[in-house]
Amino acid sequence: MTSSHFSSRCSKMAERPEDLNLPNAVITRIIKEALPDGVNISKEARSAISRAASVFVLYATSCANNFAVKGKRKTLNAGDVLSAMEEMEFQRFIAPLKESLEVYRREQKGKKEARKDKDKKADSEEQDKSREEENDDDDERMEEEEQNDDEEVDN
Repeated sequence: MTSSHFSSRCSKMAERPEDLNLPNAVITRIIKEALPDGVNISKEARSAISRAASVFVLYATSCANNFAVKGKRKTLNAGDVLSAMEEMEFQRFIAPLKESLEVYRREQKGKKEARKDKDKKADSEEQDKSREEENDDDDERMEEEEQNDDEEVDN
């Protein structure tokens, strides 16, 4: 595909690639995970991959934004990104992206449920503490009433 093919399919990019610098540590880790053991990469090649990754992120974001705009939304969502991948003719990545998205959603749901459980436990503990304090107050009142009753009997 030519660059004119890209530009005709999605609107102009939000930023210039040279304005966006992805963290070198992230790029290096991705490269090392992709290459077999014992294969090295030059600084120049790492820089080129970093710039290519920046261009890809900007282009994918721009395409995804087009889908959000068509949907009259200001927030890009996962569906927009998946549609953008198809628009950019990266269909082979859609299934793995959907799988990753499902894993992410399950993790978020688990975290949300864990927070709810934690909040419920905290609320339950607060209620128990409140009941204990009420019981303590009731015990004190009963003791005072007994003392008052004893004093009245003595008088």
